[in-house]
Amino acid sequence: MGDLPTIGGNEAVNKWGFVAMHAALAAGFMFLLQRFVMNATQETSLLWALTFAVCAAGLAYKQANR
Repeated sequence: MGDLPTIGGNEAVNKWGFVAMHAALAAGFMFLLQRFVMNATQETSLLWALTFAVCAAGLAYKQANR
C-alpha cells in the first residue's frame, strides 16, 4: 500500500476495480458450478465461492502490481 500515493487516483481505482471484478466473477462462477452442475448444497457452494474469490483477488492483486 506504500505505492498508492505515487500513482494517479484513476490508476488506484482501476487496480482495485480489477481485483474486485476478478473476485466477483470467480465467486459467481464457482457458486453456479457447484450448486447447479455438481448439485452441492448451498453452504458448500458458498464456501467454495468464497475460497475462489479470495484466491482470485490475491492473484489479481499480484498481477496488478507488476
